[in-house]
Amino acid sequence: MGELNGGPVRIVLAGAYGHGRSHLENLRRLTGLGLVELAGVCDVLPVDADRLHGLGAPEQARPEDLAGLIERTGAQITILCTPIDTHAELAVTALRAGSHLLLEKPPAASMADFERIAAAVEETGLACQVGFQSLGSAAVPAARKLIASGELGEVRGIGVAGAWERPADYFTRSPWAGRRRLDGRDVVDGALTNPFAHATATALAVAGAEERGAIASVELELFHANPIESDDTSAARIRLADGRVITVAVTLCATGRTEPYLLLHGSAGTARLTYTTDDLDGTVHPRTDLLQNLVEHVRAGAELLVPLARTGAFMEFMEAVRLAPDPLPIADEHQTIHPGRREVPGVRELTDASAERLALFSELDVAWAAGSGGKEPRTARGNARELRVAGTPVASYVWEPDLPATDSPRPYLHPVRTLGGVEVTEYRPDDHVHHLGVSLAISDVGAVNFWGGRTFVRDRGPSWLGDHGRQRHDAFEETGDGFAEELTWLGPDGAVVARERRTVLAAALPSGGPSGASGDVPGAAGGDAWMLDFAFTLTVREPLEIKSSACKGRPGAGYGGFFWRAPKSSPDVAVFTGEAEGEQAVHGSVTPWLALVSGAWSLVFVQLGHVDPWFVRVAEYPGVGPALAWDRPLAVADTLSRRVVTVVADGRLDRAAAGRLARAAGAPS
Repeated sequence: MGELNGGPVRIVLAGAYGHGRSHLENLRRLTGLGLVELAGVCDVLPVDADRLHGLGAPEQARPEDLAGLIERTGAQITILCTPIDTHAELAVTALRAGSHLLLEKPPAASMADFERIAAAVEETGLACQVGFQSLGSAAVPAARKLIASGELGEVRGIGVAGAWERPADYFTRSPWAGRRRLDGRDVVDGALTNPFAHATATALAVAGAEERGAIASVELELFHANPIESDDTSAARIRLADGRVITVAVTLCATGRTEPYLLLHGSAGTARLTYTTDDLDGTVHPRTDLLQNLVEHVRAGAELLVPLARTGAFMEFMEAVRLAPDPLPIADEHQTIHPGRREVPGVRELTDASAERLALFSELDVAWAAGSGGKEPRTARGNARELRVAGTPVASYVWEPDLPATDSPRPYLHPVRTLGGVEVTEYRPDDHVHHLGVSLAISDVGAVNFWGGRTFVRDRGPSWLGDHGRQRHDAFEETGDGFAEELTWLGPDGAVVARERRTVLAAALPSGGPSGASGDVPGAAGGDAWMLDFAFTLTVREPLEIKSSACKGRPGAGYGGFFWRAPKSSPDVAVFTGEAEGEQAVHGSVTPWLALVSGAWSLVFVQLGHVDPWFVRVAEYPGVGPALAWDRPLAVADTLSRRVVTVVADGRLDRAAAGRLARAAGAPS
């Protein structure tokens, strides 16, 4: 990196097209002031001389050579204005190459990517300023001062409204526009997270709730009028940890443009902040350019206006949007379709009403949002096949899922149902979004995370490491009651970690099961039950160790292997084995069968062959699975085989009935 001196600060711009044009204009201004010099431009396309007029002849490079460009030019600052899904990789690259960073908003597509950038900032000691330009406005501290003064009384909430018009080609301007995911990568481009990202970020800043932990919960109502994957008309309610509320209602389907604003609701009055014009109740406040602030930080140690940590709460909101169910379509009958654009009549007034009443769309008596309430269930996505027992559908096996990398994408079974139609699995629940019904999930296979979520690190705790693998479906082989499947387990770099042969069968219980003893099965509807037979053989390329979090110092966290996540909403969930009862007693026990029961269903798990300790959760959430590496690593030199048969029954079973079903499924007497 070049030495700091009294001359211009050397800059590299990554992303010269799209919004990058505004950065080029600002660079011309700052170059004219003698503050900066554009030393390099990084883009997938060549940047013509006309676009760089007045900025000299900066060296050009492609994104994969960003580190080399920084090193060759001695750039002290990199402006990163590239697609959202590239932010983490390029930000970490720039920081580790020795460059401070101006990172366009939103900072990252996921919390995992945000944490990667934060770790690189801490590691390098360099600055990362996030391009929420509205947070450089003096109107924000003025609004906070107004709240603190008590002039508005007790401020109970902030309503945000934004209504813009966007043509249809806005959503086709780039491959990632209007997408939630692209080629398996999170993008999360939508009205809330991109064009109106400033709205939420400014409201959080005014509320003094900017860092992680400030948000208690998020309710979302995501819609789209345009034929896109993401949202173009949405509402959100953010509940802060201190009890205050922020609502955000925005649309890209209005006619014309009005300036978005914040409405502060106090017991003694209200105040209005138009964040695009820095106008707080008629007083226009000055705004500091964020690149200029970063230059002053690099040259003289000026305090950053929008350091990465100040956007942590926004990223919690962004993560909620990422994990939400896909947006619902607004039917054509509720739209006016103009040449080249779509309008939702009355939507501007609707955003105003939301800000005034701190209400969601579903609470404002609008036909296209009626009944949404943000409560649409999460749905399985990807290619799936159905399993049946005697003609009755009992399970859906999703063999090619569309999931973010942080979920460690893998085939899974969901929904799984009793013969009576009661659902007994849960998919991507809020408490653990990487729980996928029934799947084979292992937290550490040769240092690759095939479980999903954060990886436990000794003396550090759960951490985002970018170490997620995925299970790739290769082929099916049909059998009478199900299928055999060939899979390849791939690391984050695409390298093969292991290969697997899996069999999944759905069948009625053999003779002597509950159908012949229904009177002895309390609560089971006529003794109706079926069994899911799940077996696998994992073959490793070279000797490796399988580990759980417990192996790394987290007591009791021995999870990893076949895992069944049951519905959290089920009433009166209990767990028992043939010898013990209750979560504490059976967690870690080594016994051939275990039953998880509720008022509506019963699951009897039977390990055939090798018996591992049971990992059990009931109080936090209902989940069960044999633990391959309970408290010490499991060395695998060549192959590893396991088989679990699960009896799925309607109603609540007692220990005696569950034992009979377990024996019918193959458990030893």
